[in-house]
Amino acid sequence: MDRALHLSSQGLIDREIAAMCGVSIGAIQKWRTGGRRAHEEQDRLRSCPRCHGRELDDAAYAHLLGLYLGDGHIVARPKGVYLLSIYCDNHWPGLIEEAATVMARVMPASMVSRRQRNGCTEVKSLWKHWPHLFPQHGPGKKHDRAIVLEPWQREIVTAHPEWFVRGLIHSDGCRGINRVRRVLPSGVHWYEYPRYMFKNESADILALCGEALDLLGVAWRFNNRNELSVARREAVELLDLHVGPKY
Repeated sequence: MDRALHLSSQGLIDREIAAMCGVSIGAIQKWRTGGRRAHEEQDRLRSCPRCHGRELDDAAYAHLLGLYLGDGHIVARPKGVYLLSIYCDNHWPGLIEEAATVMARVMPASMVSRRQRNGCTEVKSLWKHWPHLFPQHGPGKKHDRAIVLEPWQREIVTAHPEWFVRGLIHSDGCRGINRVRRVLPSGVHWYEYPRYMFKNESADILALCGEALDLLGVAWRFNNRNELSVARREAVELLDLHVGPKY
């Protein structure tokens, strides 16, 4: 079929191609029309939403943006191709599958693969337009450079803050149980309550997380310079609707 399509692209008529390939004229016609549609669909799916206007799955992109800012990076490969990698802890197989799913939804024609690393799984995809979707890409570590969203990214995050926060917390955060010791006249008492934590060395990324939590109406505060916390009962319950524990 590939040879027939190549000959057709060179201008040969179906009868000539059929004779050269040893198949019927009908088969050539089927390959030519069906193959062209398939190639056109692949070209459409490979196109860049930023460069060519292909429709972008905004919710999946907001999720992938959060994962990228938390535990992802982009590196250049030969022939103008870029590798997007998200690193997921092997303790959470559900998160590995979720990262692969949203990566495929953002770039449907690019194969998403996995590679085992020391204690984690690298979920990755090759595509020449990844830097166009993640303009925060640059040399060095994220906390050593400014991380500022483009206006079109802000529109997406504003429309889907729950997916953005999910990506951030499932990459660089957690939902855990906090234990507090209190000395009372009746003795020592321990209190436990669930809370969410998000830790990142980039002040810009922490600020973006806080802004998205504000959009969701989730109360939060800084625990340290590089860590924010969601601990109020109603705030945790609200965030449980969008994020939940790692799995």
